[in-house]
Amino acid sequence: MSIRIVRLGTPRASGEGLRIGTVRRPPRGVPKAEFAAQDWYDVWYPNLAPSAETMKLGQEAKTPAEWNAFVRRYKAEMAEADASRSLDLLAALSHRSALAVGCYCEDEAHCHRSVLRALLAERGADIAA
Repeated sequence: MSIRIVRLGTPRASGEGLRIGTVRRPPRGVPKAEFAAQDWYDVWYPNLAPSAETMKLGQEAKTPAEWNAFVRRYKAEMAEADASRSLDLLAALSHRSALAVGCYCEDEAHCHRSVLRALLAERGADIAA
């Protein structure tokens, strides 16, 4: 069992398990009843999404320094008690269940899910390649 870091809306990998959307908002124009069927997510969990202000920093980052400012701010948000406990839970579940977390961004390297990957790894999560 393991946790996958995925782009929401892409086809599911075999054995992927529960897909968790770590995004601020549901996909536009998609009926709620179709989220799972269209490979968006099974459970919406915005608790692990960047705040609106932090997300804006990441979206507007053009330089490595600007991206690093986003990463620092997002990591600070994820260090808060509720988010930190959620990360601990996902890391523990990754050793017993198949699951995936994701976001809509095309480029993981310029997306909060790259930071989520690192934070989960720091907590000992079993992360699928």
